[in-house]
Amino acid sequence: RAIQREGVEWFYRGEFARKVEEAMRADGGIMTAADLAGYRAVEREAVTSTYRGYTVIGMPPPSSGGVHVAQILNVLENFDVRGMGEADRAHLLAEAMKLAFADRAYWLGDSDFVRVPKGLVDKGYAKELSSQIDLKRAGTVKGHGSPPGDEVFGGEKNRDDAKRLRAGLDAVGKGAAVAGDWEKHTTHIAAADAAGNVVAITQTINTAYGSKWVVPGTGVLMNNEMDDFSIAPGTPNAFGLVGAEANAVAAGKRPLSSMSPTIVLKDGRPVMTVGAAGGPRIITAVVQAIVNRVDLGMGVGAALAAPRVHQQWRPGVVYVEKAVPAGVVEELKRRGHEVEVSGGLGVAQWIVWEEGKLIGAHDPRAGGKAAGR
Repeated sequence: RAIQREGVEWFYRGEFARKVEEAMRADGGIMTAADLAGYRAVEREAVTSTYRGYTVIGMPPPSSGGVHVAQILNVLENFDVRGMGEADRAHLLAEAMKLAFADRAYWLGDSDFVRVPKGLVDKGYAKELSSQIDLKRAGTVKGHGSPPGDEVFGGEKNRDDAKRLRAGLDAVGKGAAVAGDWEKHTTHIAAADAAGNVVAITQTINTAYGSKWVVPGTGVLMNNEMDDFSIAPGTPNAFGLVGAEANAVAAGKRPLSSMSPTIVLKDGRPVMTVGAAGGPRIITAVVQAIVNRVDLGMGVGAALAAPRVHQQWRPGVVYVEKAVPAGVVEELKRRGHEVEVSGGLGVAQWIVWEEGKLIGAHDPRAGGKAAGR
């Protein structure tokens, strides 16, 4: 309400910023009002790829979501996913995820600071990775691959912006606020209208209730996104993810995330807007929603409700939901996978165009609501 009444200046340069600094000083924190005044949103070029005749548009670095949703789909495109049995498909998904997350651990970070290769989403590179997959046996992925080409995400303009950001010289630009209920970790929102306007928003304070610290007098929970940085090579974060120098902590740098707000087009027209919550399981939940719809032809609700698997390279475990059939679990073990039965693997939301109608669905793994008028 204060932002609505007084504008974003209240947040970045006004009363809220002062309260943050006062509270930080009182509790030994290091954030200042100048940090908020120096912050600016950065517009970046989306990651655009294709999958079986569909165009997939995703979030660029410093999120890993767009890159690795595209990379996993590119690998899957080399296989007859539709013609596979459930165990074969689960095995293939796990192997494709493993290869992508090994690349994530090494290559991904804030593209204003590090070189993130566009070759990660190259079709030829995906074909090379797919040749490493044995459909009968779990493979060992020792580390990252070597994507082709010299092109990188981001560019000199972004890097110049980052330098100005570190120097504290940026003015706060115009912003927009999205009204909604409070969140306790990550929330994805999908929105669309009959005119073809499409929105995919993922917002987060990282783990449950962020840093579990409220700025007194504001009701605002502070996040704990610092956990999304790599504090040391090979040291896991709260989600078990490991990283390297590309995602090391630096002043003005934005931490790597797994957020995967995604828009899918067919012949230039939107047919899906999808995203999820759940740390690294966001990426794999979005991939499986798209595969369930495009490859398997599942209904809008069924595609989100279908049981999921997840593999993130480190630790070397395939997580499966309880609803995955026991026979599939046993077959994964027989093929050499270490398997762990888990609760819900991500919480996805989406809207799909079906026969000229907009149909929304929320993930039954958690509370949510699809509504329209």
